[in-house]
Amino acid sequence: MIIPFLLGCLLLSGCKKEEPEPEPEPVIKEATDVNKFIYNSLATYYLWEDNIPALNNPKYENSDSLNVFLNKYTDPEALFKSLLYTKDKWSFIVDNAEEIENWINAISESMGMDFRLYYLSSSDNKLLGAIRYVLKDSPADKARLKRGDLFMTVNGEQLTDANYMNLLFTQKTYTLGLASYNGSTVAPNGNSVNMTAVLLQENPVFLDSVLNISGTKIGYLLYNGFNASYDSLIKSSYDIELNKVFGKFKSEGIQKLILDLRYNGGGSVRTAQYLASMIYSTDTQKIFAISHYNNLLQSYFRQEYGDEVFNDYFYSSISATSQMPSTLINSLGFDHVYVITSSETASSSELLINGLKPYINLIQVGTNTTGKYVASITITDTDENGIVNPKHSWAMQPIIVKISNSLNVSDFDEGLTPDINAREYAAELRPFCDPNEPLFKACIDNIQGLKSAPVTKRTDLKGFMSSDEISPFAGTMIMDNPLPVNLIKK
Repeated sequence: MIIPFLLGCLLLSGCKKEEPEPEPEPVIKEATDVNKFIYNSLATYYLWEDNIPALNNPKYENSDSLNVFLNKYTDPEALFKSLLYTKDKWSFIVDNAEEIENWINAISESMGMDFRLYYLSSSDNKLLGAIRYVLKDSPADKARLKRGDLFMTVNGEQLTDANYMNLLFTQKTYTLGLASYNGSTVAPNGNSVNMTAVLLQENPVFLDSVLNISGTKIGYLLYNGFNASYDSLIKSSYDIELNKVFGKFKSEGIQKLILDLRYNGGGSVRTAQYLASMIYSTDTQKIFAISHYNNLLQSYFRQEYGDEVFNDYFYSSISATSQMPSTLINSLGFDHVYVITSSETASSSELLINGLKPYINLIQVGTNTTGKYVASITITDTDENGIVNPKHSWAMQPIIVKISNSLNVSDFDEGLTPDINAREYAAELRPFCDPNEPLFKACIDNIQGLKSAPVTKRTDLKGFMSSDEISPFAGTMIMDNPLPVNLIKK
């Protein structure tokens, strides 16, 4: 029986056929350092972290799953933007941390003129520029440009909403074609100026003056940014320069104060506290503002320092820095103040107004403010020892905190509403402190107990954007206290 035996062997050998080797697990690539930096920082510090599903997805606690998610983004900025809350118009990221440092210090390469662009008509995209102020000793100042000057062309080309970036913000040298307003229309006047941009640092204390109007001493201050930087040219910090102005106001015995914040887009939270103290009080027991963080930070701060850590108080002195000593604050001790505002009055300016309102009679003159009550902080990729990651230079400025006043008032999304409505007009910008400058006049009329004459109803040019709005730092409120690095999620 040889055949059945062979058949049985064949059948047995068929049963022993080897199974195929299992497929190897795919190797998941480690995410880039910059993508991990973005994700971990936002997951830890971002104010609206709870509202972003990707920052709270339990599966991302597994490093492979998180790497798969992060590797979808080859552009770090795209990842950053994908993790922002829908109402967040202010958080931003840059690929060079030095850019943020320069913005904070008000350093930029420019002509030294602040302006706003307007549409010439509703029927096309042509633009008109109106100069709002000029920095001393800047190229614009040396070209004898001044507040109220108008321009329509750059290098002979009409400005439009399609070419303004290239013509005004990418060229270091250009010729500005000027224009005039005849009471009804704007037209080129044949004059032009040639300018070359230089590196400038803007002092936010633009103009201060003491005026005697009908026997009342009035202090006027045009303050364009809550900037605490040290200026090597004047060998002083801008906080100290601000304090000097209030020392002058105090020594001259002013009775009323007009604080002009119409172009002030914000800045340092601490500088806002200093300015509030200069106006109202140096009582360090009085709460100026209250901070509110995301759940993780709120719990951490409460556990480490107690509820007191969320309160910001008035100051009695300006804190010492590496360049400047501690300095006592010159406080007027006023229970009243006039504050001029516009739609560009934002963040720390609004913090000042909102923080003072529970304590003094604050008369707001102008138009609604921006409506920003949240602050950001600069975050770079550093370890617990402060060592910067050498693999990239990205830095971010995310919103991390909401700030209310001592009565817990915040969330003024539509801005702070003026008590007295007034506005300036594009083609008729009068000098600051001019008796007929609309915003200044509204303050003076109220001080004198006069009812301002009704503003002649007229159609103003439609605004396009201001030179300040080009920077992502426009309208930024900056927290000065460091964040806990040891808390960062990994």
